[in-house]
Amino acid sequence: MDFPVPKASMFFAVPLRRAPRLTRALATHASSNSRTASSAPHAWARDEVQAIYDTPLLDLVFRSASVHRQHHDPSKVQLCTLMNIKTGGCSEDLIEQDPGSYCSQSSRYNTATKASRLVQLEPVLEAARKAKENGSTRFCMGAAWRDLAGRKSGFERILEMVREVRGMGMEVCTTLGMLSPDQARRLKEAGLTAYNHNLDTSREFYPQVITTRSYDERLDTISAVRDAGISVCSGGILGLGESDADRVGLIWEVSKYAEIFYNLRSEVLTLALSSMPEHPESFPVNALVPIPGTPLEKNEVSMLNFGIVTWGSSFLKQVVPYHTLVRTIATARIVLPQTIIRLAAGRNTLAESEQAMCFMAGANAVFTGEQMLTTPCSPWDEDKAMMGRWGLHGMRSFEQPSVAQKEGLRLETSSKKTQSSEVAP
Repeated sequence: MDFPVPKASMFFAVPLRRAPRLTRALATHASSNSRTASSAPHAWARDEVQAIYDTPLLDLVFRSASVHRQHHDPSKVQLCTLMNIKTGGCSEDLIEQDPGSYCSQSSRYNTATKASRLVQLEPVLEAARKAKENGSTRFCMGAAWRDLAGRKSGFERILEMVREVRGMGMEVCTTLGMLSPDQARRLKEAGLTAYNHNLDTSREFYPQVITTRSYDERLDTISAVRDAGISVCSGGILGLGESDADRVGLIWEVSKYAEIFYNLRSEVLTLALSSMPEHPESFPVNALVPIPGTPLEKNEVSMLNFGIVTWGSSFLKQVVPYHTLVRTIATARIVLPQTIIRLAAGRNTLAESEQAMCFMAGANAVFTGEQMLTTPCSPWDEDKAMMGRWGLHGMRSFEQPSVAQKEGLRLETSSKKTQSSEVAP
């Protein structure tokens, strides 16, 4: 009996006795019996993604808006609040050579961001309660660590943070650097909804961004997260000096994985490049906000490019051309139709009409509140007023089907507890 394989143009064969070295990609652990023909995402080839990206912009946005409406309620936007629970002191270089790094939390650079200890539990709960009162349904916590090695007591405190915030009925997300499978499992048991671990850019350009960990090490963490049953949040940063091909490479990377088929009759292993059985739950699109003291502080483009702007001392500094941001969002929406596309860092520099075009192109999540990790954020009141003018509404917690499916029994148990408490004398 032969196992089915994709069309011949999408695979290559190697003799069984020769063990091929597989290139790691997202969700390699997923079993084939978890896939169905109706739910499996389209297997995009890289040149297909490039062709989408190169579409005339208005045609591209029209297509992405149509895809968005097929898979999402276009009036709904997920409101997330991000808290920095451990600032500075990170050992990552991000990077040492040109075009340079963007992260102000690296201990290698002289920036205004100073290292601090992991915050205590109560300030986190206070921030989460405030976020919920202002309409945020996902609370994210970030720590400037490369990994959790040697941080046993800190990890225990974070697990308690996750349990307490989840107990408020909010979705909970963390970004803590690299994880082991056991650490991912414990986060899941504590109630973690999603884990953020950005790929940042294409595999080819990545060595120009960071040298202290490999692309495959990032993918190892993503696999550990997905194995544990946690939703994956993984995207990238625009404005690092990358090309259009690198932006395409990033989107393509999160939409595929390596799958092995074994043909018993011919005793041949076939390595086929296919799409993930499950795309990332969310894909953050960040625009570089240059931080003084980092090698990328001077990354900017001409003011004539109509890009995202940040206020300098006495002039406007442009980082990412606005049309590049919209083009990236629209392409991601078409390639990742069921994924939440998160308009993240740099959004506060966009005019309201520019943000509206991003929502039209397929963005359906934002960070809102007082601040992101080290960059400004749009305040709740401004965001709620803007959404009201455009007829947008906030998503409920666990409204996204893929997230609700992963929560499964936990949500069912929580609902039963709520119902029993309501009927109790």
